[in-house]
Amino acid sequence: MSSANRQKILSTIDQKRDHAVAFLQEMVAIPSVTGDEGAIQKFVADYMNKIGLDVDMWETDWDELKKHPGYRPVAMGYEGRPNIVATYKGTGGGRSLLLNGHTDVIPVGKGEGWSDDPWSAKIENGRIYGRGTADMKSGVASHILAVEYLKQMGVKLKGDVYINVVIDEEVSGHGTLDTVMRGYKADAGISGETSDLAVQPACIGRIWFEISVQGKPAGIQQRYNGISGIDLGNKVAAAVAELEAERIATVTHPLYPSAVDSLPCIIGSFQAGNYPSAFPDTALLKGSIGTVPGEDHEGVKQSLVDKIAALAETDEWMRDHPPVVRFVGYDAQASEIPVDHPVVDLVSSAYTEITGKQPEISGRQGAADTRFLNEYADTPTVIFGPGSTAVMHSNDEYVSIDDYITSIKVMALCLMDWCGVEE
Repeated sequence: MSSANRQKILSTIDQKRDHAVAFLQEMVAIPSVTGDEGAIQKFVADYMNKIGLDVDMWETDWDELKKHPGYRPVAMGYEGRPNIVATYKGTGGGRSLLLNGHTDVIPVGKGEGWSDDPWSAKIENGRIYGRGTADMKSGVASHILAVEYLKQMGVKLKGDVYINVVIDEEVSGHGTLDTVMRGYKADAGISGETSDLAVQPACIGRIWFEISVQGKPAGIQQRYNGISGIDLGNKVAAAVAELEAERIATVTHPLYPSAVDSLPCIIGSFQAGNYPSAFPDTALLKGSIGTVPGEDHEGVKQSLVDKIAALAETDEWMRDHPPVVRFVGYDAQASEIPVDHPVVDLVSSAYTEITGKQPEISGRQGAADTRFLNEYADTPTVIFGPGSTAVMHSNDEYVSIDDYITSIKVMALCLMDWCGVEE
């Protein structure tokens, strides 16, 4: 395709700015906290049907999912929460591309700390605000609209395009795993996760854990005869902080030069006691460990077990009543593809053509569903999206409208350059 025609396509996308903004606002206005994605999935499926894509929508078979090595135990089932893959069939002879994204979002609590309704999708200072704007309805919208706008302009792609719109990413990633089990794969993939428009061939991993401690009961008048669960829990928290410092000092990866950012090992929840006028003899600490590509999760888990066991040996009470470490919930392996993989260059070149700047090549400071595509679908997948990891999961979450439009343009060029265009 000539340079003039490529520029015409980009200019046409600029002219569709109002439509693109309105579409994203509609998506954001539909609450879709993990476990309650039914309404947003229906909206997206209906829209993709309307623009002429072949839409496959189905509910996950939980029993079958449990048989897969990538499965992790979860509490909620999948009824009323369908996955979607839309296919835009190419004319033949081109490479296939898979665009991956999720519509589930984390809870907003009671809305406290928000300047407005978390589902308002209000526009202010060139930004759209609301839960899911950054993480990652803007990424999903970029994928859908790039295909729609190319279709409207009569661009015929040679290779097939798959748009995965999945559930459950915030808890397990099982939505994407389910698409893999259904047989969807491609020659390469792009995840629209938050990246600040950086090109990210890697994502970190995350391990959730909990540590329970048992103190010695006592009445509050004889509290000096007891062993406080809070005091024991504080010692455990300090040991976890020591492990974090050790990992920051020793674990390295070229895409993650700041180990402080990449390797959090923290206590995120500390529960102790059950009554204001009762001695707190137990405590439960919950936390998470960040990992980088190349690390073995079983080895990382063992390092935490060993650290807590070493702590117990230094304490007379804990020596006979050791803390119990469990690994429950989220367990997402870090993942990467080579920096010189063609799909990395594909996205980088498209970004440079549009902005005139070289993109940042970095590792994502967060887990991502790319791990399932890389490991189980033979679909090397890079991360590129308009949202920012700095504001995802935060109050007053937002996405820059300019970045969102840039993302649509990048996706359009990637589709043409990777899949090929029928002249």
